Amino acid sequence: MSAEQQAWLRLLRTPRLGSVGLLKGLQQHGSAAAWVSSTARPPALPDAAAEIDQRWLERPDRHLLTFNDPDYPALLRQIADPPAALWIAGDPSALWLPQLAVVGSRNASAGGLALAKDFSATLARSGLAITSGLALGIDGVAHQACLDAGGLTLAAVGHGPDQIYPRSHRALAERIIVDGAVISEFPPGTAPRPGHFPRRNRIIAGLALGTLVVEAGLASGSLITARLASEAGREIFAIPGSIHNPLAKGCHRLIRDGAKLVESAQEIYAELTPLARQWADSLRAHLMESSCAPNSQSKAGTNDAMPDPEYATLIAALGFDPVSMDGLVERTGLTVNQLSSMLLKLELDGEVVATPGGRYCRAHERG
Repeated sequence: MSAEQQAWLRLLRTPRLGSVGLLKGLQQHGSAAAWVSSTARPPALPDAAAEIDQRWLERPDRHLLTFNDPDYPALLRQIADPPAALWIAGDPSALWLPQLAVVGSRNASAGGLALAKDFSATLARSGLAITSGLALGIDGVAHQACLDAGGLTLAAVGHGPDQIYPRSHRALAERIIVDGAVISEFPPGTAPRPGHFPRRNRIIAGLALGTLVVEAGLASGSLITARLASEAGREIFAIPGSIHNPLAKGCHRLIRDGAKLVESAQEIYAELTPLARQWADSLRAHLMESSCAPNSQSKAGTNDAMPDPEYATLIAALGFDPVSMDGLVERTGLTVNQLSSMLLKLELDGEVVATPGGRYCRAHERG
């Protein structure tokens, strides 16, 4: 473990420091190691905490992504109160994929759950990653539908990355770690507490290009996520419902306040595609740096993730007319997960164009 990472572990375990204080100190000193070494009495890392953190980081696909790391997601940097560090179980490069946050009630209706499933699966097949909070209800269905569609999903949690809550979602969390990431700003061993979840919500909002609220009452935490997304300049989408359904009232309020009323997943895709292109410059730079990094084995977003023959297969499958993600799966034999990463890279390179309805064609063949 490097001196910089050891210093970060000390600072992250320092009581009452918090993300704001940590980032101010980091700006002043330049690095965590410089900060700790310049302090007359550096914060001590308790033996028990040190053992918990080290044991967790030694496991496969476990990472600590700090604010001064070039892999820290660019979109999350832009929010008013970004986390100083993220504990990640899974693939850190998944945080750079274009994402839609899907949130809603823990006690959703059958109709709301069906809508969350349909929207999440459709948008996952279109190449968007789905981000949510691993909660019961809408969150869990959104994660599950994305995975079942072959997509990548990210779960931001309000506890340590080793403490799955609710426990009934433990198997779901393990699937997410394989095809995406479980993300937390709280160190291993941190139990779920009510005050943690609003802070979790800002990570969900900050990672995504937009937030879709499927069902929410007027007191729902999903409205907090939507507000935070709006404050970060992201798109807000809401699905309307019956005026007699109390779980539709939060969505109706959002719509009155300026959220986009949506009735289909295609409407969201059409709105987010231009935003994804605006964001592509920082993503392109990140992909180039990642592809040049030694021993890069990212699953999402670099050419190292796929050998060249598979890119050739994909290019050959893109004919004169736009083709859907399902069509490309059938033509190439590749998964949605693989195709999403490859299409994103090709689109950023100017070789592929995304067209309305989640279809793709070669850039020079677009009529």
